[in-house]
Amino acid sequence: MGFKHRLPAHRRSSPLAQAAALTLALASLTTWAATNPAPTSPPPTAALPSLGPVTAPLWMRAPAISPDGRSIAFAFQGNLFTVPTAGGTAHLLVANGQYSSHPVWSPDGRSIAFSSKLYGNDDVFLVSAEGGPARRLTTHSANETPVGFTPDGKSVLFSATRMDAKDNLMFPSGGASELYEVSVEGGRRPVQLLSTPALAAQMNRAGTEMLYEDWKGYENLWRKHHISPVAHDIWLYDVKTGQHHKLTNFGGEDRDPVWSPDEQAVYFLSERSGSFNVWKMPLNQPDAAVQVTHFSRNPVRFLSIAQDGTLAFGYDGELYRLAAGAAQPQKVAVQIAADTLARGSILKRYSDNATEIAPSPDGEEVAFVVRGEVFVTSTEFGDTKRITDTPTQERSVSFSPDGRRLVFAGERDGAWNLYEASLPGKKKDAPNFYSAAQVKIRTLLKNGKDNFQPRYSPDGKEVAYLENRTTIKVLNLASGQTRTVLPGDQTYSYADGDQWFDWSPDGQHLLVQFVDRNRWGAEVGLVDAQGKGPLVNLTKSGYDDFLPQWSRNGQVMTWQTDRTGMHGASGSNERDVYAMFFTREAWDRFQLDKSEFAALKKKEEEDKKDKAKHDGKDKADAKASDKEGKDDAKAKDEDAVKLPPPVKLELGKVEDRIARLTPNAGEIRASALSNDGEALYYLVETADSVDLWVNRPRADDNKKVASFPAPKGGRGESQAMDLQLDAKGDMGFVLVGGRIQKFKVPKEDGPIKAEPMAFSAEMNLDGAAERAYMFDHVWRQTQAKLYTADMGGVDWAYYRQVYERQLPFVSNDEDFAELLSEMLGELNVSHTGSGYTGHPANADATAQLGAFYDSAYTGAGLKVAEVIEGSPLEAGDGPRVAAGMVIEKIDGVAIAPGAEVDSLLNQKAGKRVLLSVFDPAKGQRFEQVVKPIGTGAQNELLYQRWVKRERALVDKLSGGRIGYVHVRGMDDKSYRHTYSELLGRDSGKEAVIVDTRFNGGGNLHDELATLLSGKRYLQFVPRGQELGWEPTGKWTKPSLVLISESNYSDAHLFPWTYHHLGIGKLVGMPVAGTGTAVWWETLQDPNLYFGIPEVGFRDAKGEYMEKALIQPDVQVANDPARLVRGEDQQLEAGVQELLKGLPKH
Repeated sequence: MGFKHRLPAHRRSSPLAQAAALTLALASLTTWAATNPAPTSPPPTAALPSLGPVTAPLWMRAPAISPDGRSIAFAFQGNLFTVPTAGGTAHLLVANGQYSSHPVWSPDGRSIAFSSKLYGNDDVFLVSAEGGPARRLTTHSANETPVGFTPDGKSVLFSATRMDAKDNLMFPSGGASELYEVSVEGGRRPVQLLSTPALAAQMNRAGTEMLYEDWKGYENLWRKHHISPVAHDIWLYDVKTGQHHKLTNFGGEDRDPVWSPDEQAVYFLSERSGSFNVWKMPLNQPDAAVQVTHFSRNPVRFLSIAQDGTLAFGYDGELYRLAAGAAQPQKVAVQIAADTLARGSILKRYSDNATEIAPSPDGEEVAFVVRGEVFVTSTEFGDTKRITDTPTQERSVSFSPDGRRLVFAGERDGAWNLYEASLPGKKKDAPNFYSAAQVKIRTLLKNGKDNFQPRYSPDGKEVAYLENRTTIKVLNLASGQTRTVLPGDQTYSYADGDQWFDWSPDGQHLLVQFVDRNRWGAEVGLVDAQGKGPLVNLTKSGYDDFLPQWSRNGQVMTWQTDRTGMHGASGSNERDVYAMFFTREAWDRFQLDKSEFAALKKKEEEDKKDKAKHDGKDKADAKASDKEGKDDAKAKDEDAVKLPPPVKLELGKVEDRIARLTPNAGEIRASALSNDGEALYYLVETADSVDLWVNRPRADDNKKVASFPAPKGGRGESQAMDLQLDAKGDMGFVLVGGRIQKFKVPKEDGPIKAEPMAFSAEMNLDGAAERAYMFDHVWRQTQAKLYTADMGGVDWAYYRQVYERQLPFVSNDEDFAELLSEMLGELNVSHTGSGYTGHPANADATAQLGAFYDSAYTGAGLKVAEVIEGSPLEAGDGPRVAAGMVIEKIDGVAIAPGAEVDSLLNQKAGKRVLLSVFDPAKGQRFEQVVKPIGTGAQNELLYQRWVKRERALVDKLSGGRIGYVHVRGMDDKSYRHTYSELLGRDSGKEAVIVDTRFNGGGNLHDELATLLSGKRYLQFVPRGQELGWEPTGKWTKPSLVLISESNYSDAHLFPWTYHHLGIGKLVGMPVAGTGTAVWWETLQDPNLYFGIPEVGFRDAKGEYMEKALIQPDVQVANDPARLVRGEDQQLEAGVQELLKGLPKH
């Protein structure tokens, strides 16, 4: 769950102003300060690697023991090795330059199947146990994980989320994989064995039964210690009958089942003892499980077994074996002698990926941040200077008023500190940063607290900043003394960068945003820069007000507010820019029409000329002897900053001097007022672009002047966007999608042309040092922001030690994300863990035809079982593919019996593809040109198909009396769909089923509960008619909510709210307590993110919703065997329960 409407995306011109939403991308930030050493080689102080084998490696993952028990295959640093079970030197098996894992031995021990990202996603490969070239077995762009072999060794079993079987009525979730087998020969089409999730599947020797681990819903795979309905269980599948039998009933995790040698028992991993250990249960008496290993605090992972009963597993990053009948496991001593190509410091060049910008006062250069490093570039020539060179993060960069200094924050030595970079000597010797031969860096503030977001005072003598995220303080640069101007209890920081303040031009005040704690809403306030006097609430609005900025003359404030824009559910509110006038003079000036303003301007120009003439002096009469002294004075005053005269703020009735500056509300991301106050520049995000607008209120002229492509990462607050003008008001700068644009600010109503501003940011990227920093950042950030200060009773310092010792052996993002997930998983909370999102541009992308195929067909080609509604196969004027037809060729390539076809559709989404088709019913052949769709588009078709099937089933079972709606997410789009369905399609129904299963959350629980809680109180009765009841915008009839283990986050809070308010009954399976709000922070390596559940919810009794189990009124589990036949027992039970309360017909 994440917040948007309660804590608006306070992102003014600083991309640091990030949204308090599900995904927040404060990526990058770093500093050290140097004289820009040559970026083509590692710093001379970099430690050289030790020569010789690695004698005690850690973070060895996915161990798998060979059938004969002599070897263990394992993954290390993205490569695969084998090592003797007794210990010794590991043999490098697979090192293809891409991440490889999940080794699985063939029954005869001659081959090993594994997954590798060689083509951009996890495919299944096969390699000889002795090494050599690997054979690719799968060619689909879905991630595929090998789990075992068929007993005859002819096929590999693997899990993947491709496409459910045609009749399966399980929700088509991206998290719910299917089980397949594929021939070891390669080039063959995988065959689906199970259409419901079956992880870690293991067949018995006869191939008649299969053990597997289930998947019920969303949760971090590496979460530990939870007793939860979503925890994994172990099942037994009868291949012949198709029946599934659940073996485990422990409320926590049971994982990785393997057969005992006599196949009368099952070894598995379980947390029954509090930590993952090896357990054993008789197959005919699964409740009589006994503990085999007795590790504590850290988890046992990756269980496998040899034919003689020897077990192998991982613990604390190392390999272990347990001989059959032995009481104690033995650590496997491993030496790794191979160079695994783990790279040290590498040169990286960026021409985009900027995450924040700060123009110099004269507009001649721009400071920016890329991957945590501070750079400065010339706005005209693109010459770029690196200011910092550290593996840690720097951010919040800005120029001093004279342009000779930069202030920024850097996270070093366990805290955020303030630093200053400066140009040495006189301006004529070092006129700018981008061409400077040397840049000096000093520490401004380092006190063990988290200090960031610094900004110079208008005279450059002080720096305002945030202490511990919420307290606004001011640092005097001469004395080093600090003072508080806004106490930290006046606001709350959901995500770093969501706070804001702005110095007044005269340096006397600061505009701030703070929180109304009665409603968790944002207000704009005024504080004295000396820390004297009270906080003055300027906006006093029930709407959200944020991002206040001073006008250049200090007489006007602009800010963003959602008071006039459209308000959507889940906080998706449109915004406007408003102005508040602090003096009556400024307000009266704003009210002038064009002709009145022109007359005033003319008079002001004449007065200015008269004053200059009156004050003029004849400098030509100055004595020559005074010249030297004057030159010295000039040199001293060369960079002096002239402040405007102090403004006497007229706060009485200031709420009456407010004007709306944007004629149309929108998703405004940043704004800037011109120096003369006559033009407002602002950025508006749309579905396809980010647009630069300029509004001149006096001329009633609002127009779009430039448009930039929407950021690749998608729409929303997580994208860094910025708009700033330089201090002179001559140049404007825009940051969108990591790229910087510039434009000249016209004097009047002139044209505006935005053009790209080139830069080349070079850095030495030390991956190991950066990962060490990010590890520290994640650990500290979680400690500071987790919703309970006691860390849930977890010894967080201990787990830092446990996982930090693994770091030197982690060489890639995939392993690092998994390590972070393991550490965060120790907290036993929802909404956490880490992830890796990297995806190469040339990765495979399997296009889809939008059809189900007949798995029983064994002839040449693909026999179509069903064309999905909306499929590209439905397009075209001529003959079209239909059920029962056979696609014989794709783009002229014949499809042999059982041959794989995924490679024929690789990278062909949206392209014209020729299908050669045979219609057996007519005995005719024809060709059809289609444009295949991407996997995401087909998944959407599958979802809509599932909803229609569920709706039709409800209609059939209830005789048309009950309606059905599925709430897909807890967001505005889902709310609007639900509203439309309830009060439209289902308006005439007597009751409705609201299905929330497989809803991943958002922020909609109150709005949805309100929608369903209507009570009739007035009827519309024009003469002779009855036209409905008040309330018209709520459902006023009986309802029922379907829930399951797959409800997550706000989809946990909604059924709790629905039931707590007595609106109706819950039917389905228990829901784990995951009602917590999260910040998903993107790390400075933008391919990595992690989550912090930082806002808890408590009921009236003071009980947290996190871990608060929801029990349904009617508990019904769906049998996997019946689901694949098209039956939904939970839906059926819901219909029967509602029918009980309806009048009998």
